[in-house]
Amino acid sequence: MRSRRYWCTGVAALTLIVTTAAMALDVPGVGSCSDASLHGVYGIQLSGTRPSSPGGPTEAVIGVVVRFYDGRGGVVQIDNVKGAISGYTPDRLGVGTYHVNPDCSVVIDFTPGPGQQLEERAVLVDNGHELRSVTILPAGVMVTSTQIRM
Repeated sequence: MRSRRYWCTGVAALTLIVTTAAMALDVPGVGSCSDASLHGVYGIQLSGTRPSSPGGPTEAVIGVVVRFYDGRGGVVQIDNVKGAISGYTPDRLGVGTYHVNPDCSVVIDFTPGPGQQLEERAVLVDNGHELRSVTILPAGVMVTSTQIRM
């Protein structure tokens, strides 16, 4: 009987959390983002881990990037990335696409170099002046970044 009461209390608490989160989307200013909300040149600092080569050991990676979001779903960047094993890759051109959801979350599909494909998930903060992202694909890449409009 006691475990059922705890289960019911847990379900009630979860319901309250979900309801509160849903209500937050009705707050003025939240839910008003679009691709046009993300535009301009952003300076990016990134760090994390990734495979050092296809099938290779995992390495720490750091980097700085200048990325341009066009406000219509297109992105171009120049990055400078250093891996603990693979070394330094200077001034690499990358291109991709992005989509900003009404809740200000962002999906970025990106090709940082030939034969490489990444997917980032991000959130716009500070009225679009900042973006926080995490690389979710490929699975072996665990990189986060802070992007600030320049």
